[in-house]
Amino acid sequence: MTGVGAWIRYGDPLLPGQLAFAAEHYRVAILQPWELQAAGELKRLRPDMTVLCYKCLSSTRSYEPGPVYTSGVSYREADTDGAWFATRLDGTRIEWERYPGHWQMRVWDPAYQRRWVDNVVEELRDSPFDGIMADNDVFDDYYGLRLPIEGATEMAELRAALGDLVHAAGTALNAVGKIVVPNIAESRREPGRWEAHAAFGGGFEEVWLGFSPVDLFDPVTAEAQLAQAAGPGLSILRVPTDGDDRHPNFTYGLSAFWIFGEGRGAYSATAHDDYSRLQHAPELDWQLGAPRTAPQGGRHAWWREFDGGFAAVNFNRDGRRRRRVRVPAGMVDAEGRPAPSSVVLQPQRGILFRRPAS
Repeated sequence: MTGVGAWIRYGDPLLPGQLAFAAEHYRVAILQPWELQAAGELKRLRPDMTVLCYKCLSSTRSYEPGPVYTSGVSYREADTDGAWFATRLDGTRIEWERYPGHWQMRVWDPAYQRRWVDNVVEELRDSPFDGIMADNDVFDDYYGLRLPIEGATEMAELRAALGDLVHAAGTALNAVGKIVVPNIAESRREPGRWEAHAAFGGGFEEVWLGFSPVDLFDPVTAEAQLAQAAGPGLSILRVPTDGDDRHPNFTYGLSAFWIFGEGRGAYSATAHDDYSRLQHAPELDWQLGAPRTAPQGGRHAWWREFDGGFAAVNFNRDGRRRRRVRVPAGMVDAEGRPAPSSVVLQPQRGILFRRPAS
């Protein structure tokens, strides 16, 4: 059994049985760059699984002992050439707010970009990893940079520089058979940003359909993200929950993942920064098969029938905007019970049914 899940690991120690579970249920894994043995084991168990290595585009971390680092340029290496650290106008280095030990780098500096790319290519060239998940492809000031800083006056300059770095890294890593999947922040706000940054293997949307379990996007904003499910490349989409795998946001996002992405890519639903653990729900393992129709619906409610199942979603936020959806005959729910002939979808909810094996 192989599902459509993404296992995102941001640092907790591996526990017994986790690799076997991930190989059985997940399509994608994002591991820390020193977890080479785990990456090799996943590729042995599941040669078709995409196993990515975490790398940060924008910071270096002073607390990492090495010799393998989450950044393309380690703190020690950057400290040797202090010009690679971003500084305030008074010359002091910039430590990220809420993330102690993370230091902003001069991402606009061509010398930094070249060293970042050279280091990552050399590290991954002969590794078991299929490529990198390039984190912190930022859009706004999330970490207290408070521009202007030395060398940069506005966030548009950092965005452009990160676009150049993604392009350079993608070109170089693709040349050695590896992919680049950036964590592309708020691409819906800039037409073409997702497609350009995902062109080297795919894209990761860490806040798909909402910022938090109780701060889901309005329907227009949610629908502006839907094209991400269809690529290019590998789309990894994460929806926020409170950490409970039966939280309604789990199936809310998963139904949209199928309706607009046809089950391509990989899906995750977690609490904020609640990575590493093996989030799972039965529907994550379902393979709904080929679509029988295009997405159907309107007024921010959508549904789609597949050879192996059915999915529907209501992006409306207003509590009065419920939508009744007809369910094709012969479907069952996650417990194997016959599906009703129709369902009334509450706002910001989704449902999935499957056809039982004959």
